[in-house]
Amino acid sequence: MSKTPFFRQPGTRSVMASVISILCGLGAGSLMILIVGLCTPSLGLKSVWDGIRLVIGGLFSTGRDAAGALTFGFNPTNIGNMLFRATPLVLTGLSVAVAFKTGLFNIGAPGQYLAGTCATLFIALSIPTTEMAIPGIEPTSIPPVVVWILAFAGGMLAGALWGAIPGLLKSLLNINEVLACIMTNWIAANLVTWAFDISNLKNLVEGTKTGYIYKTTINGVATSKMGLDKLFPGSQVNGGIIIAAVLAVIVYILLTRTTFGYQLKACGSNRFAARYAGIKDKRNIVLSMAIAGALAGAAGSLYYLSGNTEFFWSTYQQLPAAGFNGIPVALLAANHPVGVIFTGAFMSMLDICGLQLTNLTAYNEYITDVIIAVIVYLSAFSLLIKSLLASRKKKDEPAAKENPQPTLANDQEVKPE
Repeated sequence: MSKTPFFRQPGTRSVMASVISILCGLGAGSLMILIVGLCTPSLGLKSVWDGIRLVIGGLFSTGRDAAGALTFGFNPTNIGNMLFRATPLVLTGLSVAVAFKTGLFNIGAPGQYLAGTCATLFIALSIPTTEMAIPGIEPTSIPPVVVWILAFAGGMLAGALWGAIPGLLKSLLNINEVLACIMTNWIAANLVTWAFDISNLKNLVEGTKTGYIYKTTINGVATSKMGLDKLFPGSQVNGGIIIAAVLAVIVYILLTRTTFGYQLKACGSNRFAARYAGIKDKRNIVLSMAIAGALAGAAGSLYYLSGNTEFFWSTYQQLPAAGFNGIPVALLAANHPVGVIFTGAFMSMLDICGLQLTNLTAYNEYITDVIIAVIVYLSAFSLLIKSLLASRKKKDEPAAKENPQPTLANDQEVKPE
């Protein structure tokens, strides 16, 4: 049996498709900067060159020197912030990828993200700890780490329960999961808004803020830095990125090394064939969406357990972007659980590059948003590029069969006796 060439292997094609998508996206962003620079006399070619360099390597930008030239080098603050922003993207991307692997499209990650956020903050801020500083709540002897574990587990459970709703509708009533997820997204947004509106968790310490929930640092319930603050001083990084990476590896093992994972993928490939083989397809559909929901809930949980961010409870105005951003993250990774770690970090890097572009050049934030959007959406076409590479392989195979390479047996001369 001949071995498949390296460049024709499915995994290689997936990586090549993602790299091509990234290069096309960066090229489109650079082209847009060039057009804007040439069309704006006040900018000029020098600003175009600076903008292109920041789009590609803004993560390592360290500012400008005395002469006004851009400087680059190791920037621990940028890298640490990139890892912090990547945490929810990795988990929402993982949520979408798990559903894709089982034949489902989980567009309900924003609602599951909100459900996890709501449960996490209520648990983290309602249980008094030794470091409690919320007015009206007396400190107790409960260690913050215990409350953190309960809050994180509660966030995952809430996300799983909210994700199971579209799964139940799909398995029992054959309602399209996309429609069910869209409905549950907005139901979650309004329920979360109502729950925080009637709660006593609104920030009363800082009188200049309205509609904000306390940070979890007010009672010490914050994710451990795990030593990352020493590597990346001055940044928002914490151990959340490590937890996200561990969850991605666990999901990979679950899908590729267990019978349960095989059953989930079998249902995704052909639900009716899986049922004929004795696999309980309805149960697996619900479990698949529950797992996806738990991962999206974990994204919201880790983001707000960081203690760096405050939750604005008027979520009915818009759904969290982190839930939707998980879709291009999963597509760029070809739905590979481990690949999601790297694509999530890449999308987060684009955010940092956009901030650097805004802060260090004359390009305004709207141009930055457009550049990031172009890169994200072009990157989402990685599956199309992969299919084109596969079709090219199929065209090459007939030609190879018509002109077979000579073998030793064919070339061997038959000598007369």
